[in-house]
Amino acid sequence: MTWKLYEGDHLDIMPKYIKEESIDLTVTSPPYDNVREYKGYTFNYKACAKELWRVTKPGGVVVWVVGDATINGSETGTSFRQALYFRDECGFNLHDTMIYEKDGISFPDASRYYSCFEYMFVFSKGYPKTKNLIKDRVNLYAGNKCVSTDREADGSIRHSHGRISGKRYSDVGVRKNVWKINMGFNKSTKDKIAYEHPAIFPENLAHDHIISWSNPGDVVFDPMAGSGTVLKVAEQLGRDSIGIEISGEYCDIIRKRMSSFQTTIFSLGGIDP
Repeated sequence: MTWKLYEGDHLDIMPKYIKEESIDLTVTSPPYDNVREYKGYTFNYKACAKELWRVTKPGGVVVWVVGDATINGSETGTSFRQALYFRDECGFNLHDTMIYEKDGISFPDASRYYSCFEYMFVFSKGYPKTKNLIKDRVNLYAGNKCVSTDREADGSIRHSHGRISGKRYSDVGVRKNVWKINMGFNKSTKDKIAYEHPAIFPENLAHDHIISWSNPGDVVFDPMAGSGTVLKVAEQLGRDSIGIEISGEYCDIIRKRMSSFQTTIFSLGGIDP
């Protein structure tokens, strides 16, 4: 497999070097509000969303991992504004609203419960062409027959003859859309160099989305590549990958993490694409 890294602003690079409808899956976690300082870099989510629509294949998926800061006593709601913009202004389907539950917690002021999650919005360009849903949830009723019921508008219950009615529950079922992911030192990744980045994307999180929404040989993209987790995991899973990162320092981290893989590197300011 090959991976490509472009150094520069994704809004400059995407129109020049990422072809229309060439990306099967985007997995990214953009900077948001004031939760982290990313070397002073910010981004225009509206322009990014429009470019992601352009480069995504029909049936392709964008996984957008984002949270909200609390400013002047109120959560910003940035995540919801972004999700609705992707859907209402760009044309994406909001295929699923998922939760990334962290095993660690942030300590807010004394008036709030401890914050331990971020949203994972799964957008699709039309109906997703790939849906390799992970089955690792233990079924309590394994071996028993499924009896389906539906509740009518008047509140009454009737027996359903849906697609699983009468079938026996398997040992495991599709997992729920709240994913608890271990994070932190030696849990997000074993790559020590990656911890020079202030907000590492956990490898397990990237892994589960990549296998869910893409197949081997597909192209996986991260327009704000950070420490390079999405590129690394995509390579390990047999996908081609493309990353863009504006910080030269973070690009160095990515190159070090990817140094063991056979690859072609494109880097603005280095090798001219």
